[in-house]
Amino acid sequence: MKPTNTAADPYTPHSGDRRWSATHYDLRLDYRVATNRLDGTATITATALEPLDRVVLDLHGLTVDRADVDGQRAKKTSTAVHKLTVTPAEPIAAGAEFTLHVRYRGTPHPLRSPWGQIGWEELTDGVIVAAQPTGAPSWFPCNDRPDDKATYRMEVTCESGYDVLANGELLGQERAGRGTRWTYATTDPMATYLATVQIGRYRTHTLRGAPVPVTIHHPADLTAAVKTDFGQVPEMLALYADRFGPYPFHAYGVVVTDDELEIPLEAHGLAVFGRNHVDGEHGTDRLIAHELAHQWFGNSVTLGRWRDIWLHEGFACYAEWLWSEHSGGDTADVLAAEHRQALLDHPSDLVVGDPGAKDMFDDRVYKRGALALHALRRTVGDPAFSEGLRTITERHRHGTVTPSDVVDAFATTSGRSTAAIQTVIGPWIDESGVPELP
Repeated sequence: MKPTNTAADPYTPHSGDRRWSATHYDLRLDYRVATNRLDGTATITATALEPLDRVVLDLHGLTVDRADVDGQRAKKTSTAVHKLTVTPAEPIAAGAEFTLHVRYRGTPHPLRSPWGQIGWEELTDGVIVAAQPTGAPSWFPCNDRPDDKATYRMEVTCESGYDVLANGELLGQERAGRGTRWTYATTDPMATYLATVQIGRYRTHTLRGAPVPVTIHHPADLTAAVKTDFGQVPEMLALYADRFGPYPFHAYGVVVTDDELEIPLEAHGLAVFGRNHVDGEHGTDRLIAHELAHQWFGNSVTLGRWRDIWLHEGFACYAEWLWSEHSGGDTADVLAAEHRQALLDHPSDLVVGDPGAKDMFDDRVYKRGALALHALRRTVGDPAFSEGLRTITERHRHGTVTPSDVVDAFATTSGRSTAAIQTVIGPWIDESGVPELP
């Protein structure tokens, strides 16, 4: 169930409209790599949460040619820097379902943000879409809120010779004029920022032995190194399925771009790495484990407000430690002690539970979030801790999660009160100091 909170997220106050909710996006994109030209149509199925005399969407830098509501041309369509406003011929009643059809075009480019360039971005020979947290409007009109999940169908046509990768199941690949059309469907609800398109010239192979299909897409010259570095993904999947519950999607895909990337990134059912993250010597096992864990914590179980980003990054960071001790590396005890000591050398002016928009992705959010989980594990013991993780992913599968949901889950599995659980994690999340580990 989607939250009914109508207040704007103070971290991203200009994103999303709480007066309506999307349930499905049908995106049909015709893109030319050579010229970075995008012609698109978006058909959005939605529900009005209150009476609407206009529908406001997030869209950046693209030209809208026409908008229709329920098959009837809009009375008025206007665009601002980050917004598209559609005035229907007749007001939409609260609780009514409606369909919005938008035809648009332009040269997509990433948005400037406090977190760097985000959204649709040209590679040397292809495209990467990295939209966290507010980059989705760089390529399609949407209600850009992490708590407004919807299903998707994407048709992407581009020059033949390129592979097009997107979220969900590949339904078909066919010739279309001078290019090739690729069609994908995502049937599990997905946040807008996790929607992605990746375009490049890739080789593809499938890893064996995983509980779900795992496909790796990569430049031809990295074949041997990719097979080595990502060869442990099936074992990682098995470990996480044991600790977190069943993998939440039908398959897992990895894209290795031909360009170097500053950091890897996760998308719904996918993870994207740069060629600089592949060395054929397991040099990025930690990052591979981290991005895979986001399929549970971040992509299936998703925050409702950005101040709670530790619910994604703290859990994924802790998953790195679980993989390390499982694969014969340092134990979580050793890693927790090391990272706690390192935190003492950094300013103690950040509250993980409300770090501020600028510091959402500060490394202290990742490490202190993981340390909060380790403190909890030491307090309640391994069986209750693992059961708590599985309870979170089961209760909130493909939905939204809050810090209180996490506290409730561990209280249930440990037989302790919510106050007792909060006492353990509170000093790590709600205060700025560096407490001792239990």
